[in-house]
Amino acid sequence: MTSLSGITPSGRLTLGNHLGALRRFTDPDGFYFVANQHAMTTRHDPRRLLALTREMATLMLAAGLPPGTVFVQSDVPAHTQLAYLLECTSYVGELSRMIQYKEKGRGKPMTRASLFTYPCLMAADILLYGTDRVPVGGDQDQHVELARDIAIRFNREYGETFVVPQLQKAALAMRIKDLQNPTAKMSKSDEDNAVGTIRLLDPPDVIRRQVMRAVTDSDGEVRHDEAGKPGITNLLEILAACTDGDPVELATGYSTYGALKTDVADAVLAIIEPLQKEYARLVTDPAALDQMLAKGRDRAIEASAPRLRAATVAMGLAGSMA
Repeated sequence: MTSLSGITPSGRLTLGNHLGALRRFTDPDGFYFVANQHAMTTRHDPRRLLALTREMATLMLAAGLPPGTVFVQSDVPAHTQLAYLLECTSYVGELSRMIQYKEKGRGKPMTRASLFTYPCLMAADILLYGTDRVPVGGDQDQHVELARDIAIRFNREYGETFVVPQLQKAALAMRIKDLQNPTAKMSKSDEDNAVGTIRLLDPPDVIRRQVMRAVTDSDGEVRHDEAGKPGITNLLEILAACTDGDPVELATGYSTYGALKTDVADAVLAIIEPLQKEYARLVTDPAALDQMLAKGRDRAIEASAPRLRAATVAMGLAGSMA
């Protein structure tokens, strides 16, 4: 089985990204990429995009992903080449129902065409590699379902070409919320100084301070209750995700909020500090880092070529005239 996933460099990676994504990228034969072309569907700063792309790729390697599995999307031309073929297989109606377009673009001035069509690029990302499982958070379910629909339609109309992928959902990690607004997801798209977000490269003292200042409530009881106690529930789920525990059972071990926060901070730092040390080691040797990313790029180009060729032939753009 082949696993694939990508992360868009729309901001600096967070604890939620690590627990919900990087830590789950465990397939030594998988394909894991920085989806930098997806960051261009709305207005962006080119210099920031370039810096975030490099930072994110380095963090992926620092998290333990083997060289050869990590690459940058724009370094593999097959992604955009197949995306156009899939645009020719997709319908306006299904693209207009995509949540990102409905929330960020539909009816708004200066909406980029790429915001409407980028689900086809995401489908290309998935289908190029014969991916049979896609580990994503809950906010990406719709895109994987569209990729499945497109693959089924393409195979029916043009012949068997693509593997129809299965969605592989995260468990606890997909529920990690903002420390200051525990009803909202912890997002890498938040401002760099947002105090409710734990970023993977934040200094340890900043991370500890953010956890200790996390919003709770006034009744003093530690229990898992998403509706009634969202702040405490969020802390319990972060602790559970970091320690592979059960948030409901963990709640029984605490009588004060302070003790819970201290243990959450310790657990988060136990996850993040080794990653930060490896990141610091990698950035000291840019040439070696470039070689690792080039290895991933070359492997992705080789692996993606057969299905791009098969799709091109199937649609009548190439092949023998005999």
